[in-house]
Amino acid sequence: MTGRLDPRESWSAIDRCSIGKALDVLRNRSTFLLMREAFYGTTRFEDFAERVGLSDPVTAARLRELVDEGLLEREDYREPGKRTRQRYRLTEKGSDLLPTLVALMQWGDRWENDGGGVELRHQGCGAKVGVELRCADGHALDAGDMELAARRRRRAGP
Repeated sequence: MTGRLDPRESWSAIDRCSIGKALDVLRNRSTFLLMREAFYGTTRFEDFAERVGLSDPVTAARLRELVDEGLLEREDYREPGKRTRQRYRLTEKGSDLLPTLVALMQWGDRWENDGGGVELRHQGCGAKVGVELRCADGHALDAGDMELAARRRRRAGP
């Protein structure tokens, strides 16, 4: 990746870095794993705790954070003869994390898991699903094909 950020243009990696801001939301390993489970279709508290291997207090705290950040939402449900409980559903903001988690899965399969684990396949044709970088015109990219440029702040008002 090439490019140069000029601090005179008021861009600061400390306060304007999108990666840093995203990591402020996705604070730790358990948060990523809970989001993984939400994408796999997990909705119930007990299932999140069991599948991620967390204690109930940690699961409750992390799920609360994900709701507070707008990645998940709570929804009441009631099974016949049981009390009302809450399940968790992905929001649009949470759903937008899918490419990030798929990219982490791809990287982990290649470098840390000897290609093991689960595999994502397209339901329509059965082909393997993967993430790749493309520019807005559709060209496939790698790190050497990109340059770093600071975005200008948008001005408020008309």
